[in-house]
Amino acid sequence: MTRLEQIGFLVDILLSELPEYREQAQRFAPDADSRRRLLRSLMNVRPPLPLKAEFLAVQDKLLAVEREEKGIVDANSLFADGSNFALWQGDITRLDSDAIVNAANSAMLGCFHPCHGCIDNAIHSAAGLQLRDECARIMEAQGYEEPTGAAKITGAYNLPCRHVLHTVGPIVLGELADAHREQLASCYRSCLELAREKRLATVAFCCISTGEFRFPNEEAARIAVETVKSCASGVKVIFNVFKDKDYGIYQRLLG
Repeated sequence: MTRLEQIGFLVDILLSELPEYREQAQRFAPDADSRRRLLRSLMNVRPPLPLKAEFLAVQDKLLAVEREEKGIVDANSLFADGSNFALWQGDITRLDSDAIVNAANSAMLGCFHPCHGCIDNAIHSAAGLQLRDECARIMEAQGYEEPTGAAKITGAYNLPCRHVLHTVGPIVLGELADAHREQLASCYRSCLELAREKRLATVAFCCISTGEFRFPNEEAARIAVETVKSCASGVKVIFNVFKDKDYGIYQRLLG
């Protein structure tokens, strides 16, 4: 199959599962970029359903090619000699680390907003539908929403990393409170505890809660660096940033 044929095959399966989106799907242009955006949109809105082997086979081939095209970044190459901490600006879904951290919401099923710009959407879109399926099984077994500051670990599927650590950061509505600070610190501690439990050597943290959850960037970075430095024994940590603003803040805090 060509890439366009792969995309068409996957779109057809998703529309057979989600016929309520057929009319909206017709509004997408026939070019490859538009059809790929349609595919991502349908994957984003698809609830946890049984996964078809024929879908996964083609999805995985498509995502594997896209993974190589984006370029895989060797996490170990980012650390200076003797250092256990690194700062890297870029797309976290490119990192070949033992784990990357996903800033999830309390439902822990990924972002359902089509092609949304959040990290939750980016990670689930690059990993494939298996990630939402595993998260759904974890949450069904748990029986309640994930508490703020806690974390879960899953496979990474089509990502270059081996695992994804999902943590729910605090949502700041109004003034920043000490409770928000403690919840954010708990996110970092919970992820590092899981990393040590699973014997992971390298973990890449995103800027938890600073996007849609509106935690002030400067304070969030200070908490991240202080918490990680105090409890990252045995784990090498990459502070992953996407925006220039955050890069400057972390660069100053890390010296």
